[in-house]
Amino acid sequence: MTGDRLTKAAVAERALRLADEEGLEAVTIRRLAKELSVTPMALYWHFKNKDELLLGVVDHVLSDVRADPDAGDPWQKRLRVVFETVVNVMRAHPSLPVLLHAVDKTRAESFTRATNDTLALLTDAGFTVEEGYWIAMHLLNSAMGLVSGQPGCPPGTPDAQTAEWRRKKQLEMSLLPADKYPKMIEYAASFTAEPDLDHYYAFCVDLVIAGVEAMAAAR
Repeated sequence: MTGDRLTKAAVAERALRLADEEGLEAVTIRRLAKELSVTPMALYWHFKNKDELLLGVVDHVLSDVRADPDAGDPWQKRLRVVFETVVNVMRAHPSLPVLLHAVDKTRAESFTRATNDTLALLTDAGFTVEEGYWIAMHLLNSAMGLVSGQPGCPPGTPDAQTAEWRRKKQLEMSLLPADKYPKMIEYAASFTAEPDLDHYYAFCVDLVIAGVEAMAAAR
C-alpha cells in the first residue's frame, strides 16, 4: 500500500489487527508503518502521535455501534441491539477493553454518538439523563466483563491444548472438599465439553437487558 492510497480507516484497521494479535504494546507508529509498507511520515499525516492513533482505532472499531433514536422499534429492542453490537465487537477484538482504558473514549466521535443515542433511548424509558448515563456505562462494562469472563479456556490458548486445559480444570475442581463445595464439584462436570458460547452470550444479554427493563417497568 503506497502512501497516497493510505486512508485513515486502513491505518486504524491494521493497528486494531496488530493489537488483537500481539497486544496494545505492539502498536507503535514505526511498527505500523512497517506493516503497511510506508514511511512513518505517511502515518503522521493521519495521526500526529500514538495517542491520536489509539483514539482513531477506538473511533473506527465502534463505528457500527448505533442506537437510532428515530427508529420505529420500541426502546427495549433498540437497546438490546446496541448492547448485542457492543458485545459482538468486544468478542471480535480482544484488545478493545484495554484500548478503552488507554484513551479518553469520550473524545471518540463514534463513542459519543452511540452514548448520546443510548441516552435518548433510556430517557424514553423513563430514566433521568444522569441515570441513563449510569446505565450506559454499566452496559459497556458488562460487555467487557462478559467477554473477559466467558467460560472455557483463557484467550490465546492454542486449539491443541484446550482439551488438556479443560481436563486439568475439571480435575482441580472435582478434588475440592465435597462437604463444603458440592455445587462447585457439580459444576466441574461442565468442563468435559467445549462451552456453548452462543448460549452463554444470549443468556447474559437477556440477564442484563432484563434488569434495565424491570427497573423501567417499576417506574
